[in-house]
Amino acid sequence: MILFLASRPVTAPPVRPATPVPAAPVPSTRRVRPVRPARRIRPPGVRLLAPYRRLFSVPGTRAFTTANLLARLPMGMLSVSAVLMISATRGSYALAGAVTATGLAATALVGPLTARLIDRHGQARIAVPATVFAVLGSLSLLLCIHCHAPTWTLFASYAATATTPNTGGMSRARWAHLFRDDPAARHTANSFEQAADELCFMLGPVLATFLCTALFPEAGTLVAAACFLTGVLLFTAQRRTEPPIATRTAGHPGSRARSRTPLRLPGLPPLLLTFLSTGAIFGSLEVVTLAYADDHGARSAAGAMLALQAAGSCAAGLLYGLLPPTTGPAHQIRRFRRCVGTMAALMLLPLLAARTGSLTALTCALLLAGMATAPTMVTGMGLIQSRTPAAQLNEGMTLSVTALQAGIATGSAAGGYAVDRLSASAPPRHPAVPDGLFALDLGLAYAVPATAAALAFALALLATRPSGQTPNAG
Repeated sequence: MILFLASRPVTAPPVRPATPVPAAPVPSTRRVRPVRPARRIRPPGVRLLAPYRRLFSVPGTRAFTTANLLARLPMGMLSVSAVLMISATRGSYALAGAVTATGLAATALVGPLTARLIDRHGQARIAVPATVFAVLGSLSLLLCIHCHAPTWTLFASYAATATTPNTGGMSRARWAHLFRDDPAARHTANSFEQAADELCFMLGPVLATFLCTALFPEAGTLVAAACFLTGVLLFTAQRRTEPPIATRTAGHPGSRARSRTPLRLPGLPPLLLTFLSTGAIFGSLEVVTLAYADDHGARSAAGAMLALQAAGSCAAGLLYGLLPPTTGPAHQIRRFRRCVGTMAALMLLPLLAARTGSLTALTCALLLAGMATAPTMVTGMGLIQSRTPAAQLNEGMTLSVTALQAGIATGSAAGGYAVDRLSASAPPRHPAVPDGLFALDLGLAYAVPATAAALAFALALLATRPSGQTPNAG
């Protein structure tokens, strides 16, 4: 029995399977992305204006920009108001033109000196007394007109306005200081400033004409002087965004460079000559358009035609600010040449449109031609900023404005001469001949701004990169 039991295999009793223990989770190699809140979709217009929203998100920028616009608006009013006031009281456009030309020549001489003092001693310390002196000159002109003073007093009074500070240059200097390490923001700021210039020169003459004709001849000068003084006082009161005064120590290597005029900086004279030719475009285009519209029997439409040209330039300036800035001096030069070349090509459109005798076609041509001027000015201002030391930035930009004003005076004279020559060579008028027929011949005067644009392009080709490192690059 024992052997029988021993021979049987031993079987273990059935064991209930144990509950399986869950294995520890193996860490996944896939990267778990955090859950982000739903992104708010902004309208395309808001995304498009993001560069400008970024500019004005900096504290103090809105305040000094608003004040500067108030101070800059009279720049488009003072000369027009003076012409209308003198011509209405003295009955001579020639005298009015001579007085304003004298003031422009005085500004060309005194303006850079005022800008140099602003760079050395600060905006608030120099701009306020310079503005007060200029406003007193405008009020003196008004009193001389009202009291029938001798003619020479008109020239002396208006020459006193030469101390007018370059408000646009001071605003650009603040942007350059705030975004000295951000080329993209400086590019957007320069585009905005150029659009602001176009806006002021578009609204200023319209406002001056309305005040002088609807109220009394002296109203334009009074309002312009009040806005100018108020705007400069409010602008200079914004001390938080004012650029610091550059330290000047004896024996410092850069002190001698800062003491000389920016005119001697390499590469700057060709740029200033380009600004001179660009100003000749503006001056001749204004005179020829006024004469063309007058001869076409639509003198009242001339202001709207010129305003549309400025509106096209203003819109182009704002859109140009949305483009990415150029990197490096060589790229800046190439873009500047392309802008000037485009401007020279588009300035042929008014010449061709005027030959059709249609004011509508000419207005469209002026609108398109104006869209090339703002990008040219923005790129040119950027080149001047890059080639001018920070301690002389306001002086360098004032020199560009002075060159522009001198070009406007030269272009106005050349355009007026062309109009007079074409008028003298025109055949005698006949009652049966439509008034607009002579406009076909007068349209040849648009060759003056076209020639000035071609000259600007030729000068832009000379604006090569200066040797060495640019003084204010970055």
